[in-house]
Amino acid sequence: MKKFFILAAMALVTFSCQETELQEPESMKPKKIIVYQVFTRLFGNTNTTNKPWGTKEENGVGKFNDFTDTALEEIKKLGVSHIWYTGVPHHGVIGDFPEIGVESDDPDVIKGRAGSPYAVRDYYQVNPDLAVDVTKRMEEFEALIARTHKHDMKVIIDIVPNHVSRHYEGKNNPAGVRDFGADDDKTVEYAKNNNFYYIPGKAFQVPISKNGYRPLGGEKHPFADGKFDENPAKWTGNGSRLAQPNFDDWYETVKINYGVSPDGKKDFDELPTGANSLDWKAHYDFWQGKDVPDSWKKFKDIIQFWLGKGVDGFRFDMAEMVPVEFWSYLNSHIKMTNPEAFLLAEVYNPSLYIDYIRKGKMDYLYDKVELYDTLKHIMQGHGSTDNLAPILEGLKDIEHHMLHFLENHDEQRIASPEFAGNPWKAMPAMVVSATVSTSPTMIYFGQEVGEPGAEMAGFGQPSRTSIFDYVGVPQHQKWMNGGKFDGGQLSDNEKALRNYYAEVLNFTRNSPALMGEYLELHSFNRKQNPAYTDKTFAFARWDESQKLIVVTNFDEFQSVKTTLKLSPELVKEWNLEKGERVIKEVMFGKKKTTLRVNENGADLDLILGPWESAIFEIQ
Repeated sequence: MKKFFILAAMALVTFSCQETELQEPESMKPKKIIVYQVFTRLFGNTNTTNKPWGTKEENGVGKFNDFTDTALEEIKKLGVSHIWYTGVPHHGVIGDFPEIGVESDDPDVIKGRAGSPYAVRDYYQVNPDLAVDVTKRMEEFEALIARTHKHDMKVIIDIVPNHVSRHYEGKNNPAGVRDFGADDDKTVEYAKNNNFYYIPGKAFQVPISKNGYRPLGGEKHPFADGKFDENPAKWTGNGSRLAQPNFDDWYETVKINYGVSPDGKKDFDELPTGANSLDWKAHYDFWQGKDVPDSWKKFKDIIQFWLGKGVDGFRFDMAEMVPVEFWSYLNSHIKMTNPEAFLLAEVYNPSLYIDYIRKGKMDYLYDKVELYDTLKHIMQGHGSTDNLAPILEGLKDIEHHMLHFLENHDEQRIASPEFAGNPWKAMPAMVVSATVSTSPTMIYFGQEVGEPGAEMAGFGQPSRTSIFDYVGVPQHQKWMNGGKFDGGQLSDNEKALRNYYAEVLNFTRNSPALMGEYLELHSFNRKQNPAYTDKTFAFARWDESQKLIVVTNFDEFQSVKTTLKLSPELVKEWNLEKGERVIKEVMFGKKKTTLRVNENGADLDLILGPWESAIFEIQ
């Protein structure tokens, strides 16, 4: 524990200096994008009851208005450029809202009490739980957009094109907009312009629960009767074609039809040869006059609605389950409205990355199954940094498009025992994740103060902060400090952790080298240097104005004491002059060391403690 407090003290001392030192003119472009994902319903909740399956009256619920000017300014101080407000569109939720004529959803087809944000019930409204005055819920969200922009940050929300709530009800459609399924031919399984797939002749049946699960934890509810009226049954969101899907299926949702028949035939035009090399304007031109399926048009209209509200970008859920041609159509239309729109997609199949970037015109994809999973294994003590270099090499052509993260709403909290058990274990991974490429970096609210996600909330299970339940987020609440947003209830060690994140993110946001070139030094040192182990990772980043050496030590117990060698390739690229010079660290503890350049190459002496990182600048 002493080591953690040494790190904490170091982070506290250095951040106060570094924040001033790294300021640079706003005109310097480009800059790294830093995304702060926040689960909107949980952010402002100060209630600490955390009763399993608790109601919003018992456990509390956050509001749009909780994102005050003070809160937003403190988020910005982390280095944040974009806030992803998760769970904004009106999704299924248990509870009536008589003021707006909205009846409770059915617990038999809702996960949790507060409902999944990925089972959208009405795309033209916001979740009424998030409003102080539900009759003015959209106005409250519009005010939040304006406040966020006032603090010079962009707004991202979720769009879920693959599926909608089983109880989709478009009560707020703009004039002329027909609801999903309103014009479907329900006598057939599939038709090009049907919005859903059907199972003719069969009614939907609620899945058989397992492991003793009961909706609302067994609480009595007039709709919790094991039945839901849907006849004919629709395909379930994850593609299940059963009238009674399995309990592990996404049974609270139904799949959207994009003009792909059950046997895989596409009822729309294919993209032309060479489409992956065409810009979004050419893609937009291609789709003009084409007969596209009705679902394409509906989502285009939805997106344009939110762009009109001032939303700056979107995170697209399960994008790989929707044909890439649709993304070409949708994203090119988005860029015609806002060329700077931020488009992030959830794609987990690496073989699809290039198509969804170059044909689908996505700006960014999750780098989950390669970089995140590898860093997680290393943090847990059973992975090797030798695995990082080939991953980065394999993605080098699309590195800018692969968003990096260590937490999000789907993943385990770093501080949970199921992941790392100690939030400081993430620090080397955070440095690598944030500095190794030009791609955006994302953190999840509470990550920066070590939230472990330990609550048994109801449908949500410990190790992940529940997205299905009304729950408080204890570590985040300590930082929130009753609405002061000053970290007043955090321990010194927890404050230091947040300062560490702020230092890393602010540095990466403002360092020109990190939008420049990359060369790994790991492989060269593993071959040339016996004291350099597979718990260390080193690389160079540079542009015309700045040259950096980044080194991290992932070892929990052992210090690194070695001579780091610069590869001949880097010495030539940087045109390093022979001789010795003192170089110093530009983050953290302000270490100094000597860079030696001679006819045989270049090297520098290096000492790093457990979990310590260093970034040296060569003048």
